[in-house]
Amino acid sequence: MTRNELRAHLDFFSELGISGVSHDVEWRARRDGSEPFKNEALKNASSKDELGALTKSIEKSATSGTKDVQLPGEALVVLREDLGDCTRCKLHSLGRKNIVFGVGNPEADLMFIGEAPGSAEDIQGVPFVGRAGQLLTKIIESIGLERDQVYIANVIKCRPPNNRNPEADEVEQCLPFLFGQIDIIKPRIIVALGRFAAQSLLETSETITSLRGREHQCRSSILIATYHPAYLLRNPSAKRDVWEDMKRVRTLLSV
Repeated sequence: MTRNELRAHLDFFSELGISGVSHDVEWRARRDGSEPFKNEALKNASSKDELGALTKSIEKSATSGTKDVQLPGEALVVLREDLGDCTRCKLHSLGRKNIVFGVGNPEADLMFIGEAPGSAEDIQGVPFVGRAGQLLTKIIESIGLERDQVYIANVIKCRPPNNRNPEADEVEQCLPFLFGQIDIIKPRIIVALGRFAAQSLLETSETITSLRGREHQCRSSILIATYHPAYLLRNPSAKRDVWEDMKRVRTLLSV
């Protein structure tokens, strides 16, 4: 970690009102390898579902594919090819520059899911690269992980015009591909960033305030709902709440 990265890391904790360090071994030690907290099941790539199970989970896709895929990374490539230059909803004709599929470790124990790409993401084709993305990186680092050790995606793969909320038909077309990503990666924990992501994944109308502080079930993963980094940029006082949520995530990963 460079000096500037370390300073940014410490600044994030300072904004939370946290000072000093913990002497708890679980908070200080890094396990061997580049993927802390990796469970044994995910180390064995051959235990992943075959493509048949994948295609069943994305019934909205245009083709089913026939290749025998075992590695999660390969399965994600097939899923991305299946998505193609997507024209399934109207967003492709409303100024979209790039499809923002997802990025990160295909065998991650932890997955972050946001709402939809913003302008920076639309240009680069990568989720969470703008100001909110920079804050998300700090949040990930705050629990002892690097960004490339988790997987990051959005409910919607294309930027809605003027960053408006995604509409029901857009969600209907995109959600099966997100579920496909979840079924391939099989994260132990999903962090839903913001109201829209949490409500879409849990099929609920509850507010993000009421969804926070509880463990939910999504597919085969535990879901923790928290505030979106963009909300934190507007409401810095909510960072303390996010820190509490991330401590819960850290505890769940360490079990």
